Amino acid sequence: MREASRTTRERITDRLREEPLTVSGLAREFELNAATTLTHVEHIAKTLDQTDQELLVAPPECRDCGFDRFDDLINRPSRCPDCKSEAIEEPAFRVR
Repeated sequence: MREASRTTRERITDRLREEPLTVSGLAREFELNAATTLTHVEHIAKTLDQTDQELLVAPPECRDCGFDRFDDLINRPSRCPDCKSEAIEEPAFRVR
């Protein structure tokens, strides 16, 4: 299939099959804003529910204390609830 005939979501899904990427990484690569990219990722997750594939999420993690038990695995929190650090790694996504 030609690249031009594929949707953005199809191209993002294929890219996530290659390696884990964050929303900001995908946004840069596909020249989208973060909110639009996150919407695409959320839709991809719903679409994959109907297949034998799945969207895996490496949760956000505090770079200072290692806390990774955030309630929302998809959105990047602003601060760590344990140490209050703002040094939070974004969640990374992968299709498998």
